[in-house]
Amino acid sequence: GLFVWRLRNAAAWKIPCRFVHLYHVASNRLITFQYFNFLKRMYVTQCNKDLSQRAKPKSDSIASPFHELQQLDQEKKVVHKISSVSPVHQLWSEMSSRNELREMKSAAETEDSVIPVGVESKEERQWKEMKLRLDDLPGILARLSKIKLTALVVSTASAGFAMAPVPFELTCFLLASLGTGLASCAANSINQFFEVPFDSNMNRTKNRPLVRGQISPLLAVCFAASCGIPGIALLTLGVNPLTGALGAFNIFLYTCCYTPLKRMSIANTWVGAVVGAIPPIMGWTAATGSLDAGALLLGGILYSWQFPHFNALSWGLREDYSRGGYCMMSVTHPGLCRRVALRHCLALIGLSMVAPVLNITTWTFPVISLPINLYISYLGFRFYRDADRSSSRKLFFCSLWHLPMLLLVMFTCKKSVLEKEDKGDLRGGSHEMAMEIRLP
Repeated sequence: GLFVWRLRNAAAWKIPCRFVHLYHVASNRLITFQYFNFLKRMYVTQCNKDLSQRAKPKSDSIASPFHELQQLDQEKKVVHKISSVSPVHQLWSEMSSRNELREMKSAAETEDSVIPVGVESKEERQWKEMKLRLDDLPGILARLSKIKLTALVVSTASAGFAMAPVPFELTCFLLASLGTGLASCAANSINQFFEVPFDSNMNRTKNRPLVRGQISPLLAVCFAASCGIPGIALLTLGVNPLTGALGAFNIFLYTCCYTPLKRMSIANTWVGAVVGAIPPIMGWTAATGSLDAGALLLGGILYSWQFPHFNALSWGLREDYSRGGYCMMSVTHPGLCRRVALRHCLALIGLSMVAPVLNITTWTFPVISLPINLYISYLGFRFYRDADRSSSRKLFFCSLWHLPMLLLVMFTCKKSVLEKEDKGDLRGGSHEMAMEIRLP
């Protein structure tokens, strides 16, 4: 009994120690990401009142001092064999040896004179001046904000606004589109600010403005703040507080959850899909002011569409992602990457069938959208079966035209507001007639 009691006490004392150990491990992993030094970036400095970016120096081979001494000793022990010469050529050999000694001395003198120059040139190559022209600034800021991705976000938000069962208001539509675009620009700029050390190792992202030193990190942060704050204020005050809250939450989810998760877990793909699913919900809430089933359906369609789109894209960039240190399904779980893409291709067919059930579209929408949904599902199956670069490219390019076509078909099959009002009036009229019949 005493032995069992002692074992229990020892186990009870070890539990707090285990919690402390886990806390230290988690804190060490989080600190290594260096996301807390927001404006103190090590790759930018100020020299002579000019901003300069630190160029990536070539990695020199690290050798121990003992190894260097051994090399020097070996060099000293080298003996050059001199072949015997005849007396006729003795004078010529002496002259050539004297010339060789002179050349060696002159070479040594030139090497001694070149050494400080080489050191200066190496130091100069480590830092390069950052020059910015005002003419190039709009293009640089457009690439910093990922203008193509921002246009896709605004278009999906516009689709959500157009699908809402309310009369169309142009002013609210323009304010919602502008606020969503500004919020997307802010999120993309902050994302690039955090990922500069990793983007420099990838061929796809090595030409981004912050990596190339075209703008300073401080200017990138100021641009993100000048887009994010007015964008959220515009959505909150100009549209409605619910849309503004969704926009702020999406910026937080993209910058503080999705960005660090890319280097920690493959769960980043699911978090990124949620980020892409929120803009059409914002468009719906901007038009209606409420979070209805139709908004969730549009968000679900965008959520499922992103898996075949991104998984097919990441399949061809596996070398880049592994070089940058990102945890992607295509790198760590290739089988899961293909299965998830196929599942969500099939999920698009089911979500299209739900739209008329929720009284958002007519029953012609599932019928008309079935061919394009079957085609992307077929390409998803080819990608799952073949698992090569050709099938992934076909699936990716199909996803580029599949989404706008699906949303366009959905809009053409949308139930009009007049039909819903008529049905509501008919239901209300039948209810009144029933009440009149029941009354004596």
